[in-house]
Amino acid sequence: MGLTSTTVLLLAVSSAVLLFAGTVWQWPRLAGPGARAVSGRVGLLLATQSALFVAVGLAANQAFGFYASWADLFGRETGQGVVVDHVAGGGAVGDHVAGGGAAGGGAAALRVVATRRVEGAGGRPRSGGQVHEVAVSGRTTRIATPAFVYLPPEYFDPRRPTRTFPAAVVLTGYPGTAEALVDKLDYPRTARRLAAEGRMRPMILVMLRPTVAPPRDTECVDIPGGPRTESFFAKDLPEAVAARYRVDREPGGWGVIGNSTGGYCALKLAMHHPGVFAAGAGLSAYYKAPIDPTTGDLFHGNATLRNEADLRWFLKNRPAPDTSLLVTSSKAGESNYKTTLKFIEQVKATNRTRISSIILESGGHNFNTWRREIPSALEWIGGRLSG
Repeated sequence: MGLTSTTVLLLAVSSAVLLFAGTVWQWPRLAGPGARAVSGRVGLLLATQSALFVAVGLAANQAFGFYASWADLFGRETGQGVVVDHVAGGGAVGDHVAGGGAAGGGAAALRVVATRRVEGAGGRPRSGGQVHEVAVSGRTTRIATPAFVYLPPEYFDPRRPTRTFPAAVVLTGYPGTAEALVDKLDYPRTARRLAAEGRMRPMILVMLRPTVAPPRDTECVDIPGGPRTESFFAKDLPEAVAARYRVDREPGGWGVIGNSTGGYCALKLAMHHPGVFAAGAGLSAYYKAPIDPTTGDLFHGNATLRNEADLRWFLKNRPAPDTSLLVTSSKAGESNYKTTLKFIEQVKATNRTRISSIILESGGHNFNTWRREIPSALEWIGGRLSG
């Protein structure tokens, strides 16, 4: 029986109820002071609490789709994602197996706070790359937020001191932490390995969370009256990074990738700002900004702003953007599977926006699933940036 099976949930609930009833029934018999009685009471309490914990956990998992299977729960689901490119009028086009600062004004908008090695790499930046912990201040939006910047080993090659690199913004889900992108989802180590294997060009990664006004979830929207989150990511952030690091300045040099809320933001930024982002990858993304207690009133009655935050509405009612999109889901474990298939078909019908996908057989809304998709997604995004 699978992890998400209703039968498993009912068995867990029944076990918890029976153990509770058994505890109440047996408690008078175990009320004595002896070791046997004390052990019995402790055993019954532990068994009841464990059964209750399992039942609540299974119910929460069914409601929110964190894990799709027992293998997914225990981290044994390791099959890597495969990118499939879709074309209008057909299904898929072949499986793509993802198998010194620059000059410029406004450098004070990005300040390096600390440096660290890439996990598992050598100590020298020339061999292992480097991660900078930075503080970013938006020149036009006045948004300030921490971030991490990964610089590949090639960035430190003394033989090519003026070489520039494509860059990608990497976004967490909500609430998320930027550090999780470095330590849990292993973006720097994965990017370094892919480049070393020749599967991806060396790339600068700018890693941060989309929650730039914590604890509020702004959904990468320019909220009337502020904060102007979308403008920060589309204008201020690339400007600040390019003023400090050797980023490609030609059109098409930037991409954006994220998971969950960050995935929605990545798709929206690429669609709304194709002149900035040549590619956007949404891992486990949704396609319409939610309104809930964490977001507050995002649109303040502005119907145009609300509609354009709905990516399917945008495709139907605005000119198709000249950009490339990647979406991911799984047949079992992700709640966005059906809407993702509809989104793919809608993008294909534009005959202008390119769409690719990673569809796993099984995988929940969790770090283990995203780690299986990230190598293919990074390789995909690297192949669509200029430079």
